[in-house]
Amino acid sequence: MRRSGVFVAAVFAFMVFLSGAAFAAAVEFKFAHSGSLEHQYHIGAEHFKKLVEEKSGGEMKVTIFPQGQLGGERDLGEGVRMGTIEMGSASPGNMSGFVPELELFGVPFLFQTKKQVYTALDGEVGEYFNKILAEKGFVNLAYWEVGFRNMTNNVRPVKTPDDMKGLKIRVQESKIKVELMKSLGAIPTPIPFGELYSALQQKVVDGQENPIATIYSMKFYEVQKYVSLTYHTYEPAMVFANPKWFNSLSPKHQQILREVSIETAVYQRAKLAELDAERMDTMKKAGVQIEEKPDLKAFAEVTKDLYKVLGDMIPVEVMEKVRNIPLE
Repeated sequence: MRRSGVFVAAVFAFMVFLSGAAFAAAVEFKFAHSGSLEHQYHIGAEHFKKLVEEKSGGEMKVTIFPQGQLGGERDLGEGVRMGTIEMGSASPGNMSGFVPELELFGVPFLFQTKKQVYTALDGEVGEYFNKILAEKGFVNLAYWEVGFRNMTNNVRPVKTPDDMKGLKIRVQESKIKVELMKSLGAIPTPIPFGELYSALQQKVVDGQENPIATIYSMKFYEVQKYVSLTYHTYEPAMVFANPKWFNSLSPKHQQILREVSIETAVYQRAKLAELDAERMDTMKKAGVQIEEKPDLKAFAEVTKDLYKVLGDMIPVEVMEKVRNIPLE
């Protein structure tokens, strides 16, 4: 009987050990972003969560905090860097305060096609930024999509640069975005993303600039009469993690996060391409006037030297790498 009792106790102890090991292996973490439940960030975050939990066999659990619940993008970046938020997604324009080199994405008409964009981000240019982000306290895992940005306003249609004169336009807290509006004769007004809808509604500003997906998902079209498809800059969504937290994970869990982040980029980019035409149709039906053929050559000519305001913030060779990528 004593041997039997010892055996049972040993089995029980082993089971407790296994359950403790399983509990220790579980990884629960926060993924934060500032977008709405229809925003590009959230489309990516939901797919990311699904794949992470499936591929880890339930060992990893992701809790998404959307709609700026954990703060605006600068707050989110600080939270990830400090470790109070494990992972998040944000745009370069709002992260340039941490990594000035990200102002590259504010250079007008540097990026012109999605093929060029994806070749750059998924190749040498993306790796260049990954290294800099690592030096500044972020493990960047992938580049999801925010999209090509367009002008909107509540005053008049915009077909040429002259139509921008005197318009008060919301911009991100980015040096080159401010200078872009000045070069067009508009009045740049930095406003946090989470406050933008109300600022447009209350006419604090006349307009703003964002991709079609953002204009739709954040309902900006409800408080804007005119959209002009200027496609003046492209913006990705960086997907980053706190280095200390990421390095504390097992190699298996690190690999899952890396793989899923990249797989989600492919999925999210394709999904947004599907939705764009449908969303523009919805906006038109809501009464928004969409200028589909503004004078892009005139916009490009007016802003062709704007990159010079960045000085040596962005190495010339990085811009040349982008310019040398085939557009199609």
